[in-house]
Amino acid sequence: MAFRRTLVFSIILLMLAAAPVWAVTAGISDLPRVLKPVSIDGNLDDDAWLHALQIDLDTETHPGENIPAKVKTIAYLMEDGVNLYIAFDARDPDPSKIRAYLRDRDSAYNDDFVGVVIDSYNDERRAFEFFSNPLGSQMDLTNDDVNHQEDDSWDAIWDAAGTITEAGYIVEMEIPLNQLRFQRMNGKQTWGIDVLRMYPRDQRFRIGSNALDREINCYLCQFGKFQGLENVDPGRDLEIVPTITANRTDLRDDPVTDPMINGDVESEAGVSVRWGITPDLTANLAINPDFSQVEADVAQLDVNNQFALFFPEKRPFFLEGSDYFRTPIQAVFTRTVADPSVGAKITGKRGNNTFGFYTAEDEITNLMFPGSTGSDSDSFEFTNTAIVGRYSRSLGNASSVGALLTARDGDGYHNTVGGFDARWKINDQHTLRAQILRSDTEYPDEVATEFEQPLGAFSGDAAQAEYNYDSRNWFGFARYELRDAGFRADSGFVTRVDYDQQSIGGGRRWHGDESKWWTRMQFHTNYDIAHDMDGRVLERQVESYFSINGPKQWYAHVGGITRDVFFDGSQFKENKINMYTQIQPRGGLFLGVWAQMGDQVDFDNTRLGDEIRVAPRIEWNINEHLLARVQSSFVRLDSKEGPNIFDAQVHDMRLTWQFSNRSFVRMTVQHQEVERNQAMHLDEVDANSQDIGRQLLYSYKLNPQTVFFLGYSDRHIDDDDLDTLTATDRTFFMKFGYAWTP
Repeated sequence: MAFRRTLVFSIILLMLAAAPVWAVTAGISDLPRVLKPVSIDGNLDDDAWLHALQIDLDTETHPGENIPAKVKTIAYLMEDGVNLYIAFDARDPDPSKIRAYLRDRDSAYNDDFVGVVIDSYNDERRAFEFFSNPLGSQMDLTNDDVNHQEDDSWDAIWDAAGTITEAGYIVEMEIPLNQLRFQRMNGKQTWGIDVLRMYPRDQRFRIGSNALDREINCYLCQFGKFQGLENVDPGRDLEIVPTITANRTDLRDDPVTDPMINGDVESEAGVSVRWGITPDLTANLAINPDFSQVEADVAQLDVNNQFALFFPEKRPFFLEGSDYFRTPIQAVFTRTVADPSVGAKITGKRGNNTFGFYTAEDEITNLMFPGSTGSDSDSFEFTNTAIVGRYSRSLGNASSVGALLTARDGDGYHNTVGGFDARWKINDQHTLRAQILRSDTEYPDEVATEFEQPLGAFSGDAAQAEYNYDSRNWFGFARYELRDAGFRADSGFVTRVDYDQQSIGGGRRWHGDESKWWTRMQFHTNYDIAHDMDGRVLERQVESYFSINGPKQWYAHVGGITRDVFFDGSQFKENKINMYTQIQPRGGLFLGVWAQMGDQVDFDNTRLGDEIRVAPRIEWNINEHLLARVQSSFVRLDSKEGPNIFDAQVHDMRLTWQFSNRSFVRMTVQHQEVERNQAMHLDEVDANSQDIGRQLLYSYKLNPQTVFFLGYSDRHIDDDDLDTLTATDRTFFMKFGYAWTP
C-alpha cells in the first residue's frame, strides 16, 4: 500500500513539473455600449437594439455535426456598463409547435429555449449560463468545464421576458454585471461567449453561434471572444436578505399509545448578507439563518442498501461558489452542516488563483461511519465548528494544482482532512488528475463504542489518480482509488473506506447523419477490482452496455453486469441485465423507465437472491399551467429456493399549478411500502410497513432571495403494531425573505 501512495504522490509531482503553459488567440468581436434605456418586455421595440451587436445562430452542433441550422435565429448583444443585454429573435416555420410552459426557475429544460454562456474570466474553465423559454421562465447554471459538470443550484438575480409571435418567439434578457464574477481591470474586458438555441422537435436540435469540434474534449475553449465593458463599474454589490420564519409542529411521541400534542408557534428572524467586495471576490455572512429546506427531497427507496443515500444541497448560502470546493475525492459536502447558528464564507479568483473558505457553528453534528462493505450514520446533539478552505492555481491550458483543508471540532470530537490535488490537460483528448488526502479523527468515547470505531485519535490516507481519453469516436479511462480503514472525511461524503480499487474502461461512438433514422450509438465496457487493506477481494466486476438515440427524442441502453461480491464473510456471484429507455412522443410529455433483473445479495440475511427492479418516470404538462410528475421504484427480492424475501415500492408524486413564472402551488405525496416474508428473515421484522408524507406548498419568488412560502406537511405510518395509517406529526410553516440592495 505504501508503494501505491508513493506512486500517486509521484504522479502529482510529475504533473506539477510537466504542466504546460500556453495561450489561445482568436478573432475578437466588439460588444457595443449603449446609453438608451431598455425595457425587458419580450418585444424588440426599443431603439437601443438598433445599436446592438447582431449574431446569426447558423450552426447546428447536435445532432448534426456543424451543419447549417434548420431555423433562423438572430441574437443581439450590448451593455451599458451596469448590465449585459441579450435578445433573441427565434423564427419558427410552425409556431404552433413551440414547446413553452409556465415554469418555476430551472424547470424548463424540455421546452424551446435560448440563452447565453459567459466565460467572464476568459480562462476557459468556468462559465455562467442564462437561459429562458419563450414565456420568460428562467434557468441559470454554472458550468465547470474542468470537471465537465453543469450545476443549476446556483441562482442569480436577473430579468427575462418572452413573447410568442406569428413568426416564432422573442426573448429579452437583462443580466446585472454584479451577478457575475470577472477580473478587476482598467480598459476593456475580453470574455468568451456562446449564444445558443434549443429547438426540440423530433430531435432536440442544438443551434449555436460557435461550431464545436468533437475531437476536442473541452467546451469553453471553443467560444468566440468578445471585447467591451471598458472600465466597467457594476456598482456596490451588496445584498442584505432578512428572513422571518414561523412554524408549528404537532407530534405524537408513540403512535401506538399517545395522542397528537399540539406544539407552540415558533418564530425566528435571521439575516444573510452577500457582499461583492470586488468583481472577483465575494463574501457571504449568515446570522441565525433559516437553513431549512422548503421542498422535500425526491423520495428514494432505502431497502437492502449497503451505503448511505445521497441527497443534493439546495440551500443558497452553500451554493454560492460551491464548485470552487470540488475535488476528485468528495471531501466537501455541505449538507453535513445541519443546523448552523452562524456561517461565513468568502470565494474569489485573482489572476490564476482561485480560493474559497467557509466556517459555520453547527448546533447538530452529523457523522458518517464508513466501512469496506457498508456505512452507518447518525446525528448527535453536540455542537461543532466546521472550517473548510480550498485553493487552486491555474497552469497553462486548463491544468491546475490545488490544496484542501477541512476541520470539524466539538466536545470530545475532531476531524481534520488535508491534502493536495493536480490536473494536467495533456492535450485536447488526454487528461490526468490525482489527489492525496490525510485525515486525523477522534470521536467521543460513547460514540466510538456504540458505532465500533477506534477509541482515541486515529488517522488514515486517501488517494486517487485518473487518466481520461475522449475524442469524437473513442473514449477511455483508467483510475486508481485508495481509502485507508482509518480515513474519515466528516465534512464530505465518503461512504466507503478500507479498500483500494483499480478500474479501466472505454468504448466507441458512432454518429448518424440525416440519412439515418438514428443519431448516435455507443458501446462501453469497463472492468474494476477492489481489495480491502488485507488484500481480500471485495468486488470484481465487468460491465458492458450499448446505447442508441433515435426519433421522438428517444434514447435507450441495454447492458449487463457480472460481479463477485464479498459481504459478511462470504463471497457471492451476481449476474444482472439492465435497460433504460426514455421518449418524448409530443411536446410536454416525457416517459422513461429503468429496469434491472438478476442476482442480488440480501444484505439483511447474507444470502444470494433473485431481484427485479423497475423505476418508471412520467412528466406531463397537462396544459400551460398544470404539471404532473411521478417517479416510482419497485423492488422484489426472492430467495434462490423460491420463497419471496420482500417487496418494496416508493412513489414521489407532485402536482403543480403554475400561476406565473413567479408563483405556484404544489401538492407532493411520497409513499413507501415494504412487505416482508418474516419466515425468510433472521431478525424480527414487520410483515408490512408504510410511510406516507404529504406537503402542500405555495411559493412566490420575486427573485431567488425575495420569497414567500406558506405550507403544510404531515406524515403517516403503519406497521404490525398499528391497526391503520396513523399520523405521527404535522407542521404548518411560513417563510418570508426580502433581498435589499442599498
